[in-house]
Amino acid sequence: MEAAATRVSAGSLVLAVAIPFLFLHVHYQPDLGFDAGGTHVGISLSDLAVVAVALAGLYAGFTAGFRPLRRGAPVWITAGVFLGIVLLSLSYPLLRDQPYDWHARLVSALKLCEYAALALAVPLILRSRDDAWLPFRALVGWSAVATAFGLLQFLGWVDEFNGRRPAQREPSLLGIHDFAALSGGALALAIVVLALADEELLGRAWVYLALAAGGLGLVLSGAMTGVIGIWLALGVLLLVSWRRNRLTRSPAALLVTVAVLVTLGTAGIRGTALRDFAAFLGLHRNETPRAVESYAQRTVLAYIGLRIFMTQPLTGVGFQGSSDEWAFEPQLAAAHRRFPGQPADAFPSAENHAGVQNLYIETLADLGLIGATALVALFASALWLGLRAGQASMLPLVGVAWLLVAAGVWIGLGIVPGIPLAALTWLALGLVTLRG
Repeated sequence: MEAAATRVSAGSLVLAVAIPFLFLHVHYQPDLGFDAGGTHVGISLSDLAVVAVALAGLYAGFTAGFRPLRRGAPVWITAGVFLGIVLLSLSYPLLRDQPYDWHARLVSALKLCEYAALALAVPLILRSRDDAWLPFRALVGWSAVATAFGLLQFLGWVDEFNGRRPAQREPSLLGIHDFAALSGGALALAIVVLALADEELLGRAWVYLALAAGGLGLVLSGAMTGVIGIWLALGVLLLVSWRRNRLTRSPAALLVTVAVLVTLGTAGIRGTALRDFAAFLGLHRNETPRAVESYAQRTVLAYIGLRIFMTQPLTGVGFQGSSDEWAFEPQLAAAHRRFPGQPADAFPSAENHAGVQNLYIETLADLGLIGATALVALFASALWLGLRAGQASMLPLVGVAWLLVAAGVWIGLGIVPGIPLAALTWLALGLVTLRG
């Protein structure tokens, strides 16, 4: 590993330096944006980090060749189709004479396309294992920083976005779901290394730092969707290890134990929300009947999203259109009838454009069956390519693990471009194409 340190490429160094900015909430970044066309074009340090990584990838391509991109053709094609559908869908509401703010949505769509550059840059920068260890260590190190900050928030020693609120789920330096994504990424990296018994990819001390920081960070985030992603990644990696006859009892027992502890810890953090959801399902009496309950509200929003999808099942209502009043207002009466016990604040309104808050259902609502098919094809092609390439290298399996973690976290979040979860997703889509 020390010998590898002398062979770090410039692109690898740029990617490693970019990691903390890619996984940092805009609240902690200066706004470098400008107003144009009646909307604000936000530019942050994370945007500049994406540009820097993209330029590093271009430089590597011009100096060492673009041949590594050929291996990812299925991912590039399906990603291009999905992004093309997103851009095309901006015209749907306008053609239907809906009051749609296409200027703001165009900026958001372009941000989605911008982050896709991370996927293209990864195979151009990480041409071997020697190029990968520094960015991986950067992610683990930043995860440790984020977990430490989240722990200080939990203890009530530092403020979060809304002030000092100890002894609850914490956003750290990222936000709840993005904190879960970063922590899950670090934990998934440790899972890959331990499941396949290849600690040299990261280094023993860094592996256990990833295990501890990732696991504790996921608990502090309180994101059960992140727990789902970790179990998906663990199941796939243990299966891969077993098929290669590399699965041994000790690492497997350690990983399963950590996953169980993370699950119990996260459930403990979300104990009240889980009890409220059990009451919503009718499993026991609701002690706070007029309060807005997290999982119950998400169920209501998902129901509204599915009803929006049924109005335009083929094309959807347009990118992020499901959060507009003209899209959700016609569905409110049916939603109130379906969930009569929910308080008014649990439903979207003119003052509360809550959105669907689930990537998969929002994709159906916004982009229809066409867009949802493209998204499924993108994830499926990436998993197929990563598992196939993983027969020769561990690096694509890191991409598989990160993609599964991200897929889990996206259950609790709608289509939001330019956030750390999006960065993890696109980095994963680049990693699955590696062969180094």
